[in-house]
Amino acid sequence: MPKAKVLYICRECGAESLQYFGRCPNCGQWNTLDEQVVTPVETAARRTTSRKSTAPHPLSAKALGEISEQTQSRSASGFAELDRVLGGGIVVGSLVLVAGEPGIGKSTLLWQMAATLGQQQRVLYVCAEESAQQVKLRSQRLGIAAPPSLYLLAETDLEVILQELTHLQPHLAIIDSIQAVYLPQLTAAPGSVSQVREGTAALMRLAKREQMSLFIVGHVTKEGAIAGPKVLEHLVDTVLYFEGDRFASHRLVRAVKNRFGASQEIGVFEMGAQGLAEVTNPSALFLGDREPTPGTATIVACEGTRPLVVELQSLVSPTSYPSPRRTATGIEYNRFLQILAVLEKRLGVPLSKLDAYVASAGGLNVAEPAADLGVAVAVVASFRDRWVQPQTVIIGEVGLGGQVRAVSQLELRLREALKLGFRRAIIPESQACAIAGLEIYPVHRVTDAIVAALAAMTTEESP
Repeated sequence: MPKAKVLYICRECGAESLQYFGRCPNCGQWNTLDEQVVTPVETAARRTTSRKSTAPHPLSAKALGEISEQTQSRSASGFAELDRVLGGGIVVGSLVLVAGEPGIGKSTLLWQMAATLGQQQRVLYVCAEESAQQVKLRSQRLGIAAPPSLYLLAETDLEVILQELTHLQPHLAIIDSIQAVYLPQLTAAPGSVSQVREGTAALMRLAKREQMSLFIVGHVTKEGAIAGPKVLEHLVDTVLYFEGDRFASHRLVRAVKNRFGASQEIGVFEMGAQGLAEVTNPSALFLGDREPTPGTATIVACEGTRPLVVELQSLVSPTSYPSPRRTATGIEYNRFLQILAVLEKRLGVPLSKLDAYVASAGGLNVAEPAADLGVAVAVVASFRDRWVQPQTVIIGEVGLGGQVRAVSQLELRLREALKLGFRRAIIPESQACAIAGLEIYPVHRVTDAIVAALAAMTTEESP
């Protein structure tokens, strides 16, 4: 029989070590190594290679043209925003991981989805972190009546859960959460690397074999990453991440990974007394009050295939410290520093002696380079105390030489701005185009964009 050995596995990154360390050698986290006894098992592949057989093996691979076409079967989730993020609906036989901060609304959204689908098809909700009575109280608080085909199971033993799934054969099952369930044959504690990895693999095999859709809830670490080994994200078909400020009412559901649709697609929800409700016009949410003020500029960001009109706000003021402060909220910090350097080098704006702040309205994280030109115009507008021309959107990437570079999906962005009532657009010169109802200003350098965007009036003269 193979001899058992002791391994120390990091619960944060999944790295294995033969010796205990106070600090993980791979990720550098302290006190994250858990002891686990591993018994090697002789696999079929090892037994096959140990025998010297000359028998020919059958050819199992097929040519691409020989594979029959099969349309992916999808079902509606009850939320158009969630269907958009999933790529058009819930794919039969898929495994979806939903992660986010505590209290962000993961269980609320999944319970609402389960209650909606439970009106017509069998749905199993496994509450591993709550009792059945607690889930019942939440349902009453949200004003959800008991659907006829919604089943509830309060269990943490994954073997019992798998048996119930096989016996009930639901169309949709929700496991809340994967860190709370455990496999009895493993000696590790629930939530450890081995438990999460083996439990997710067992659920994946069941979903593919029985052709049922599974949603699993995952925890996040204090750094905001999904807890457990990275292989957890590789095993599942789709990874949905909840984003949102606890002081704001809106929530964003982002597809970080999706094998059946576009990644980085977002859905916008608003938290209310009756749970999460869809936001049909998310651009209005991130536009602010549309009141012209110095240091504001409007951009059009693309999240997946969805264009969003976002208002950027900037403030430049004299510094009281030897080293000026730079703060970016919703904008990538390193790109903000690059834009400030370009403005000082190419335009002569003395930003090294000024504090500079920039933020996106509504708390949306805008990481794409298409927001660069809007950030530059907002900073200069705050420095000069000038208005940006009303009903103007600014789109473009800023190069280190001060040139304005092209962006992707420009026509889609412009049509979204036109739909919301904007009449002027400052775009890269290399992408000059004509849109009916929209006045286009193609620019080659940042200086040209600032001249075209800033009004001749000062703050004392309201536009």
